[in-house]
Amino acid sequence: MSSDSSLLISTASRSASPLLKPVFSLALVPQNSKITALGRRTWNVLLHIAQDQGLERETFRAALTDIVKGLDYNSGDMKIIKSHLRSMVSTLVEWQSPTAGEWQTWDVCGMLSHARLVKERGQIWVEWSYAVNMRHELLDPEIFAKLSLEVISQLGSHPSVALYEICSRYLGVGQTARKAWSWWRPVLLGRPDDERLQRLEYRIFKRDTLRPALAEINALADIEVEMLEFKSGRFVSDLQFTVRKKPQRVLALQQRSASEPVDVGVLASAERLGIDHARIERLIDEFGDAAVAAGIEAVQKRAASAFPEPLRDPLRYLKSVLPGHAAAQVEAIEKIEAAKHAEVAPVPSSERLAQWEKKWLAERIEMLTAEIAGMSSDRQAELVRDLQGSLVQRNAHPAVIQRLAGKGWSHPMVRHEMVSFYATGAYGSGWDKPSDKDLLAVAARSKP
Repeated sequence: MSSDSSLLISTASRSASPLLKPVFSLALVPQNSKITALGRRTWNVLLHIAQDQGLERETFRAALTDIVKGLDYNSGDMKIIKSHLRSMVSTLVEWQSPTAGEWQTWDVCGMLSHARLVKERGQIWVEWSYAVNMRHELLDPEIFAKLSLEVISQLGSHPSVALYEICSRYLGVGQTARKAWSWWRPVLLGRPDDERLQRLEYRIFKRDTLRPALAEINALADIEVEMLEFKSGRFVSDLQFTVRKKPQRVLALQQRSASEPVDVGVLASAERLGIDHARIERLIDEFGDAAVAAGIEAVQKRAASAFPEPLRDPLRYLKSVLPGHAAAQVEAIEKIEAAKHAEVAPVPSSERLAQWEKKWLAERIEMLTAEIAGMSSDRQAELVRDLQGSLVQRNAHPAVIQRLAGKGWSHPMVRHEMVSFYATGAYGSGWDKPSDKDLLAVAARSKP
């Protein structure tokens, strides 16, 4: 049997087995560049495959389609995976355990030792290896965290992925090690602890990083996490997290197989719109996968239509349709707290879903109203004329037509007509129908 055939059989037989991630690879501290959520998930998939292929190999090999999905392999999309592989080779990390004394050596090296892409018989293969000082412990760890790749695939930001991995290590213990909050800062952000990061105040770190990560884990993961703060005088000095198994997920709008490759389709779609994938990864880390994916869909629909004018700046438009800062998701913690003592966490009811749909539509209308208001006066006047003709054609109430002519489209009696007219032309008849991803984003920042 050929080497390629054995790899195909090995990959095909890979089940939903957990990733055995060594403890020293949980609290990665990059020294020279940022680690993104997608980059970390891709590295996890590579490690999972390498562990399956075994210690006897020095170089590992898998079809690219088993590692990532969402790429057009005959287009410029390939630069996305090349960028990720290049980053894993060039990014130096300090390998450390979140528990003092658990890992007896100090190591610094790249996440990968080398990476190679090769096309054979119409299929693209990835080859990679690990540094010699880390290879054995990565592939056959003695002390490890047992991680669900299915859960990791649903967590949208690097802080939530990193915190989930660390807390999963302590599931049997019930709580993580107590560490200075400044220790958690580079570990969760996936950034070098440089002078700029060291100026970050705790209250900002808590608002923008800790609380959104907790909300996302408690909403989507198979564990439940709570943060404990310890003060030195008037200021918080240390953090610790309690962790326990959750009997059932609170929200299950997305279901993925644990053996699925990492979906980089959002990055590829952004590249085709002229938005650099590195900018999208930064937005994903700030707003999460679901929000950015929904935003990209909105940009695609807007770009496909020249109504009322061509889309000139896709990135700027994307930012305008994203929800508020990720810190707004902290309200989700209240929802989790209300349900966490239940014997079985509730699945969203039809009434709850209706509330999320109503909230999403209100935000959607507000965004569209701002979009129309941001147009030039000539374009707004053109829209008013077109709307007036449409109202006359469908025999709308004369008072509505009079208000449009006399008071403009922003009059309360007319505004909803303008929003619907514009949105249907720009985005299609389904502009007011949220996707599951849209509802997931709303649920993460909504009170019960």
